[in-house]
Amino acid sequence: MRAVVQRSGPAKCQVDGKITGQINAGLVVFISVDPEDTLDDVEWMGNKIAGLRIFSDEDGKMNLSLLDLVNEKEEGSEIGVLSISQFTLHGNARKGFRPSFVGAAPPEKALEFYTSFNDDLRNRGLIVEEGIFGATMDISLVNEGPVTILIDSKHKF
Repeated sequence: MRAVVQRSGPAKCQVDGKITGQINAGLVVFISVDPEDTLDDVEWMGNKIAGLRIFSDEDGKMNLSLLDLVNEKEEGSEIGVLSISQFTLHGNARKGFRPSFVGAAPPEKALEFYTSFNDDLRNRGLIVEEGIFGATMDISLVNEGPVTILIDSKHKF
């Protein structure tokens, strides 16, 4: 699995002008599934993202995870994950100018693993909002920091 994780203020996903998912703050995660991924990759990715320490503590150091914030949150300050399936993260543009997407899992597997990934995050106690798998989506977000992290379960970065 491959992910682009962005620390975010308000974020939302719209399809055909209708909001399908939104958060007040937290993480926007663009996620792509590799054909060779297993459920171990789903669990590894869920653990990594839930525990990623990219939020500031009281000293201004990036030392808190989304789980830390959820456990400390005030009533009414909804924070969570906006999860967006994005097969183009497995695009390969090494040759020519038109990317190849043969490195992405077929849609059936990608949907299954995207759903499992979102369920994994929910099982860890996080609120997860979603885009619509396979749809053309309009994503709006406020990237705070900016903080953007690349994560890959095969290469362990």
